[in-house]
Amino acid sequence: MNEKFFSLPEEKQQAILNSAYKVFSQNTYKNSPMSEIADAAGISKSLLFHYFRNKKELYLFLWDTCAKITIDFLTRYECYSQKTLFESMERGMRAKLEIIRMYPDMGNFTIRAFYEKDPEICSAVQESYHNYFNLKADSFRLNLDPQQFVPGLDISMMYREMYWAAEGYLWEAVQRGNIDIEQIEKDFKKLMDFWKSVYLRKE
Repeated sequence: MNEKFFSLPEEKQQAILNSAYKVFSQNTYKNSPMSEIADAAGISKSLLFHYFRNKKELYLFLWDTCAKITIDFLTRYECYSQKTLFESMERGMRAKLEIIRMYPDMGNFTIRAFYEKDPEICSAVQESYHNYFNLKADSFRLNLDPQQFVPGLDISMMYREMYWAAEGYLWEAVQRGNIDIEQIEKDFKKLMDFWKSVYLRKE
C-alpha cells in the first residue's frame, strides 16, 4: 500500500475513507467512479490515484480496513477476553456503534462488498471474509464456559444465530438512515434479554 496515504493526517485519511465507503456503498463496483470519490473527499482524481494505484487496490484496502477497524475496536472493548457470552456481546455492540459514529457508511459498504459479483474483486473479498469470520468466531468460542448454557446446547450454532441476528439488525438500522444510537441500544438490550431467557442455564 502507498505509504503516502498513511503519511496524511488521520482526519484526512478518515475523510477519504468515508468518501470511498459512501460511493461504493451506493453503487456497484463497476459503477463507482474514482472521480466521484475524489470529489467527495475534496481532492483531485490524480491525487487519489497517487495514494491508490487503481480502483481495485482502493476497494480491497477499504475491505481490509473494515476488518482491521472492527478487530481493533472489539479488542479495545475487551470483547474477546470475556468468559460470559452476553457481556462479550454487549461490549461488541458498543464497539460497533462507535465504529458507525466514525464511519457511517462502512456497514453498507461491507454488505454490498460481500454480495458484489464483479470478477475483478469478488474472489478476494470472499476469501478474506471467510478467513476473517472463522478466526473471529473460533477465538471467541474458545473463551466461552459451556456451563453457563442449557445442557446439550450447540454453542457454535447459537453464536452464529445471534451473530447473524445482530448483524442483520444493524444492517436494517443503517439502511433506514438517520441512525438512532439510543434506540439501537434499547432494541439490542431486548434481544439480549430474550437470548438470556432461552440459552442460559437456569439456577
